[in-house]
Amino acid sequence: MKSKPRNRIAVNAKKVWRINASLYLLLPIIAAGVLTYFWNTWSIPDFIIYIAWAIIIASLIFFIWLLPALRWRRWRYEVFEQEIYIQSGIFIVTQTIVPMIRVQHVDTEQGPVLKKFGLATVSVSTAATTHNIPALALEEALELRDRIGILARVEEEDV
Repeated sequence: MKSKPRNRIAVNAKKVWRINASLYLLLPIIAAGVLTYFWNTWSIPDFIIYIAWAIIIASLIFFIWLLPALRWRRWRYEVFEQEIYIQSGIFIVTQTIVPMIRVQHVDTEQGPVLKKFGLATVSVSTAATTHNIPALALEEALELRDRIGILARVEEEDV
């Protein structure tokens, strides 16, 4: 059995994941706020409001505080001459080996939140699927993309 991959993703990945989770949870917070505002007008039972806010508070704690820290701790990767080794997962840890001969193209992606923190995601595509290495420092992501492209013998214009 292989040992754990050595390389970690950027520490700022936790901040990015927290911001993204906050944006996703904004809609349920607004919905619960509307329910609370019209509580008496719509004759909503008290327990519905309490349950809604309890779910939102539990979601905030889990998705903004716990999950990013656990996710970051598990995410690792390593690039060898013949393969890319990726480890991810929180409760179920997945270890993926992508053979270099299967790599069809390599991309870097950078959304607005990643850009704010100077991070990028490297996407490695094979015929079957796409594997991502998220939230790397931009320079590291560009170097990794180029290195994988060379190791996979991908032509320069495809990288």
